[in-house]
Amino acid sequence: MLDLFAIVLPVFGLIGIGYLARQVGLVSERVGEGLSEFVFTLSLPCLIFRTLVRAEIPDVQPWGYWISYFAGVAVVWLLATALGRHFFGIKGVSGVVAGFSAGQANTVFVGIPMILKAYGDEGAVPLFLLIAVHLPVTMTLATILAEGRQASPLLILRRLLTHPIVVGILAGSACRPIATYVPAPAWQVMDLLASAAVPCALISMGIALRRYGLQMGWKLPTLISFLKLVVHPLVVLLLATQVFQMPPVWAGVAVLFASCPSGINAYLFAERYGEGVALASSAVTLSTFLALGSTLVWLYVLGIG
Repeated sequence: MLDLFAIVLPVFGLIGIGYLARQVGLVSERVGEGLSEFVFTLSLPCLIFRTLVRAEIPDVQPWGYWISYFAGVAVVWLLATALGRHFFGIKGVSGVVAGFSAGQANTVFVGIPMILKAYGDEGAVPLFLLIAVHLPVTMTLATILAEGRQASPLLILRRLLTHPIVVGILAGSACRPIATYVPAPAWQVMDLLASAAVPCALISMGIALRRYGLQMGWKLPTLISFLKLVVHPLVVLLLATQVFQMPPVWAGVAVLFASCPSGINAYLFAERYGEGVALASSAVTLSTFLALGSTLVWLYVLGIG
């Protein structure tokens, strides 16, 4: 428990700094808005670019691994959107935010240290294989769903091709063959911008949490947290072990990856579109707190520790 608490403490610490800074008047609402805009338009695309360029992707794709994980994403995304609309009256981009919050995991602060601690070097390949495509897939899907309303296919395509996240994905994929020829100073600039994404995003979310609080109440964030922490890893476990019979380490990595709390990118996405910010910030914070207990359960189920 202490090890898990130490893993998620930086998340709460940075969120708390942003919250307290706004509470005592050290920063204004404009600071949070500016930070989220910086992260979404510059820092996060650089993080995606760096991840894709440096990722080691095998020649033969483990389709059972992909299907197990992303089928779980699809299930909780659809459930969160449908239940949110039916019982809580959310619609439009807010519905996309609900699905995104349930399907997108916090890999940076929770996933990487937890999985490497559980499986060591043996789990590194399946872990970073998922990381390389996890954010691009979920971000692209969320963007298509948000931009696709009342827009022509040509307009959707143009918006996607000029979207900062999609630009980062396309540029990272295109530059993989020439990555070794990029000068070191250029990588240093990229690394500096990419490294700012997580801390700036968390502080921005703390500021937003002070502004919005739990305006959505506890019910919908709790539902999203349940889908993210329980339903998602359960679906992945059943598919990976019973249907595709993946090796134990690969199945375990996918389950622990799915059991991570909601990722900060759901909040950044909501800020970008100006809808569902209170829902996203509440879901990220609540699921991170609840993950302290749920992660222990999944480690026990997987026979770790």
